[in-house]
Amino acid sequence: MSKVFDPQILLGMWLKERKIQNQSEHTLLAYERDVSDFLQFCTIRNLPLHDVEKSDLREFVAYKVEQFQLSPSSLQRMLSSIRQFMKWAEQGDYLSFNPADDFQLKRQSRPLPGLVDIETIKQIMEQPEPESETQRQLWIRDKAILELLYSSGLRLAEVQGLTIRDIDFNRQLLRITGKGNKTRIVPFGSKAKEAVMHWLQLYPAWHGDFVPEAQVFITQKGNPLGVRQIENRVKFQAQRAGVNVDLHPHLLRHCFASHMLSNSGDLRAVQEMLGHSNLTTTQIYTHVDFDRLAQVYDQAHPRAQHKDS
Repeated sequence: MSKVFDPQILLGMWLKERKIQNQSEHTLLAYERDVSDFLQFCTIRNLPLHDVEKSDLREFVAYKVEQFQLSPSSLQRMLSSIRQFMKWAEQGDYLSFNPADDFQLKRQSRPLPGLVDIETIKQIMEQPEPESETQRQLWIRDKAILELLYSSGLRLAEVQGLTIRDIDFNRQLLRITGKGNKTRIVPFGSKAKEAVMHWLQLYPAWHGDFVPEAQVFITQKGNPLGVRQIENRVKFQAQRAGVNVDLHPHLLRHCFASHMLSNSGDLRAVQEMLGHSNLTTTQIYTHVDFDRLAQVYDQAHPRAQHKDS
């Protein structure tokens, strides 16, 4: 006999456990949104959680596709959240069985992300400054964003959350907090250093307080730049450069990885820099040879140029 609890209470309990397990705030918000959507769907249909069947899940998926035109990847993510929540509920004896356990959508083949060649990257990064002073200042900020995304292979959320104290200009290293709040150290090249230092010269006029915990990338009103704003600025600057590329932060991360691997062949070093999930925080601090990693970076990244020539 399963225990009876209000589904929203169960969701709160599950999210609390996930938070204790050091899940990132971004992931927790996604879990809450996905499962809340499903619980609301059940409430509207007067469907108790313990009576949910696979047919109800199929109806929910059809409803989301019809109403919101969700992509297959978004649906897979949503179902993954629901599956994990209901598995937890079953293990806690709040459900007698988990109908989502083996409920799967047919996976579509995932196309490989596109690749932008080095010359196109250069055209974007080295485009002329705008004549308008306001647009010139925005370009200086946006260039620093672009250079860091490509220079260090950062995720969108990572560049958005970067703070002043995370940048070591002397050693040209970034302290990045990635997925699951895992920390890694990555190099950045002289082009990125130059762009970020140029931007930070303007920073006090926009922000006022130049404090270590302040986010690096802000709006003209001094507020932290949001992830959607960063995405839009990346696209805008590619368009302004006149390149026929739908540029977005993840594409720059992919270009970073591809160009580094092509030039170095050192898969392990590139994995370290990207912060892939199979690397734990302990491994980052105890097994990475930062001198070797920096050497690989200097030799392989097209815009590294650590040594002045």
